[in-house]
Amino acid sequence: MIVAPTRLALIRAGIVVAVVAVLTVEGLSLFDALHRVSVVVLWLLVLGLAAVAFRRARPAWRPFWRDLGLLERLMVVALGGFFLVDLVVAVVAPPNNFDSQTYHLPKIEHWVAQGNVDFYPTIADRQLAMAPGAEYLLLHLRLLTGGDALYNLVQLAAGVGGALIASRIAAQLGGARRAQLLAALVFGTAPMVLLEATSTQTDLVVALWVGAVATLVLDELHRRTPWPAVLLIGAAAGLTLLTKATGLLAAGPLLAVWCIAQLRRGALRGVLGGLALVACMALLSGPYLWRVQTTYENPLGPDHLRGSISMQRHDPAAVLINALRISETALQTPLGPVGSGAIVGLADALGVDPSGRDITYWGATYPYRSWPPDEDRVSFPIQGALVLLGAAVLLFRRGGPRLYAALFWVAVLAYVVTVKWQPWGNRLILFLLLMGAPLAALWVDPLLSNRRRVVSWTMTGVLAAGALAGAAAVSVGFPRRLVGQDNIFTTPELEQRFVRRPAWQADYTTAADAVRAAGAHRIGLVQGYNTWEYPWWVLLPDRDFVSLQSLQPDRPAASIDSVDAVLCMEPPKGCDFYVPSAWPGGQAGEVTWAIRPR
Repeated sequence: MIVAPTRLALIRAGIVVAVVAVLTVEGLSLFDALHRVSVVVLWLLVLGLAAVAFRRARPAWRPFWRDLGLLERLMVVALGGFFLVDLVVAVVAPPNNFDSQTYHLPKIEHWVAQGNVDFYPTIADRQLAMAPGAEYLLLHLRLLTGGDALYNLVQLAAGVGGALIASRIAAQLGGARRAQLLAALVFGTAPMVLLEATSTQTDLVVALWVGAVATLVLDELHRRTPWPAVLLIGAAAGLTLLTKATGLLAAGPLLAVWCIAQLRRGALRGVLGGLALVACMALLSGPYLWRVQTTYENPLGPDHLRGSISMQRHDPAAVLINALRISETALQTPLGPVGSGAIVGLADALGVDPSGRDITYWGATYPYRSWPPDEDRVSFPIQGALVLLGAAVLLFRRGGPRLYAALFWVAVLAYVVTVKWQPWGNRLILFLLLMGAPLAALWVDPLLSNRRRVVSWTMTGVLAAGALAGAAAVSVGFPRRLVGQDNIFTTPELEQRFVRRPAWQADYTTAADAVRAAGAHRIGLVQGYNTWEYPWWVLLPDRDFVSLQSLQPDRPAASIDSVDAVLCMEPPKGCDFYVPSAWPGGQAGEVTWAIRPR
């Protein structure tokens, strides 16, 4: 019997759509044909086939509202309300995530300008070396609409999909209807989920694919997997790798358990199934990994980028301190980093520098205040605590969830051993939150029916507090808030784009006006490693932007003789190295510009 068939159908459809999107990007890129016409034709064909399939399937939608209890109805209303508000925010607010200004969105513009996804010279090598799975999806929206108005909807869809997957995993582990709703609620009301669901970050997308791997694998642990299901699991794993490699820390153990289960049901079939899975992953992520390998001689990117993220110490003391810092930052309450003093003291006793570069992201210092509802760092103490408690309890309880709980803890261990603590690390563990939400639900559900009213009412209050934290994130969360200063309804669009760095708006617009007035078309960029490139594409559409710097050995930077103007987001002395002294120009705050003499 298929568990939650409608949700399974939606998950399968999401995977298929993403696979089509990725293969289209890579396929059209081979012929420099990433243009609007080709993408429009493709999606008209896909939508036509989908309409035929939908008509033949004739899914039966059965009403369930009348069967729900009061608490269950409240959960549905809360979750639906949050995502509806997120939909409004996603549509009204322009993309203004910090990382998106630096590398997520500029690379899409380069792809559109080139007609392919080949690498190009840039000093911001994160535009190239960071996995592009989510940006491939955004690229389709860019080509279809000509702009970024719908960009935020990709992460919103991933957030909704993640809630559906969490509920289905709870059903697969034996949870009744209320437990399934609880799993969706625990995931869907987490402040980080609700804030990222209106952004152009990528963490919810990778969480979606990790969750897809988990729910598809759970279907196949007790039978010989049919080939279509093998391909779907391989596709979900490939999408995980293509979106963010850290997702494999959770997907990998799940795939290993699936392979063992299949080998027990037939060695040959199990081996062939494993090879098919690897082939699917290679088909989806292989072209990108090959480009990274040939450019940086490592499929994970340049040494400095890997070193900034990956742990350099793996001794028990260092791993313990890393795990404690990650946990404290994720579970931090409005009271601030209360337990950080004890963690720092323990680190000193164990001979571990709590802010050492070998276990901490470059330039960061522990502790860090994570609670204010900001999409880059907000904590989720209630949801996180429920997940950890549920996973701990079910690990020692006999039954179906025990293996899944063990896999969750393996994923947690793999993460703290592999990834350094960083101030914005809470968003990186959303895939663990999704994977653990069903475990929280299975533990909480019986407590809501406990004969002792103090237990049931206390747990109800905890869930309500978690929902209130989500409401605070939706209402006043930065940088896209509904109420208060800089809210999305009263703040002009351009100001919203610069809300992270308001002082830069006048600098960028002044320089863009000067370049536009000079009639420059081909513009050379001089940038810092973490400065914003994307605003130039917004302020100066229909221009060609090239980099006068390059960190790619096989991609030389553009020559100064090939550009009409230079825009420099660096100190003036740094710009002097690239710009001839005879070129007239000016400076506005942090931005310097120069125009080729006529």
